Amino acid sequence: MSRPAILVENIGKSYNLGRRTRSFPTFREALVDSARSQLRRLSGRGGDENSEPFWALKDVSLEVKPGEVVGIIGRNGAGKSTLLKILSRITEPTEGCVRVRGRLASLLEVGTGFHPELTGRENVYLNGSILGMKKSEINRKFDQIVAFAEIEQFLDTQVKHYSSGMYVRLAFSVAAHLEPQILIVDEVLAVGDAAFQKKCLGRIEEVTQEGRTVLFVSHNMPAVQNLCTRCVLLERGRLKMDGEPADVLTAYNRSTAGKLSDIEDLTGHHGRTPHSIPTMKRVRVSPHEGGAGGIHMGDDVRIEVTFEASKLLADVTLGVQVKNSLQVPVFGINTSVIPPGPLAKPIKRGMVSCLLKTIPLMPGTYNLDLYFGSYDHNFDVIHEACQFEVLPADVFGSGKIPPATSGSVFWPATWTVTDEEELAVGEIEQGQKVGNEMELTG
Repeated sequence: MSRPAILVENIGKSYNLGRRTRSFPTFREALVDSARSQLRRLSGRGGDENSEPFWALKDVSLEVKPGEVVGIIGRNGAGKSTLLKILSRITEPTEGCVRVRGRLASLLEVGTGFHPELTGRENVYLNGSILGMKKSEINRKFDQIVAFAEIEQFLDTQVKHYSSGMYVRLAFSVAAHLEPQILIVDEVLAVGDAAFQKKCLGRIEEVTQEGRTVLFVSHNMPAVQNLCTRCVLLERGRLKMDGEPADVLTAYNRSTAGKLSDIEDLTGHHGRTPHSIPTMKRVRVSPHEGGAGGIHMGDDVRIEVTFEASKLLADVTLGVQVKNSLQVPVFGINTSVIPPGPLAKPIKRGMVSCLLKTIPLMPGTYNLDLYFGSYDHNFDVIHEACQFEVLPADVFGSGKIPPATSGSVFWPATWTVTDEEELAVGEIEQGQKVGNEMELTG
């Protein structure tokens, strides 16, 4: 049995909030600290404020086998980056121990170590050295790095003149051409344009197929599910779940969804885009019949959006997009493509109701994106305006439903099977019939 590539045993990391620790304080800092202490004593507070330790990680144990691709997910502040920094030897754990077997490289922050006054060529060598690459290794891969970054024309230009996209492309390209046994990747897909992100994802996928051990942190849930063979969920510094990516991602999305509400107040909604004019006020997703048992596979579902504008609006359109738990669009509809069409009559406030007949959605949690505006301009756009859950139902009358891995939708079908012998007899009879017809016409 092979030894684990990474072994984490009961590690914890605590910080004293509000307490500043300096190994070598300056004379000026010592005077400021002395004055601060005097003021605290005069105010009756005394001691350090907020000196209670904050545990960013607590009792986390994890074993990663060689060649495993492990996704690490969780909300912001769950301890993901702290764990990766401990594994990368950037910070030490307060308690517990970590054993790493093999050469390790980290992509924790793309572009760390780049110098703005140096050219792209010089920064390739500087950054590569910082990341642990030898000069001979950089020489061997130099052309590949430059080609991947697509900055050949600006290779001998100082990077301070680069656009942010060029800078990021070059930085990732250097990091992506490391050849470690263990690779740690933290949110590198959150930078760059869509085409570059796709390219980055392809490169990481190549690394995973080469049999290297990879720890992958991302909020890009489809990428986590596609790349990883296993997934770990952190919650408030503790390991909450460890298992198959689909199971862990489902649990995570349910925990972030919290209690699903029948009516969602859209006033001050966090998902509203910056340039929106707040017009949509409430959204409701419910079974068409109004039952209290929730929404089930194959149900008729009603979506109601209440709106109010500061002036009369004409020819307005409401669009709805349904996304699955991985934020992948499942389908979208809007009032301009399905009769009765846009709301041609000038209107200032009201409610738009949409009836979805026999929704073909598999069990799970779904999000709604809402778009409200005219043909060529959206007044109000809200991403993840609300969530709703679809429950299992015996839609086929067989007591079974398709496996979760089959996708986000199910589809009714009629199956027929023709026996090969019956088919052969049918072909012979058809041939005789054609021959008779030929004799008659001859």
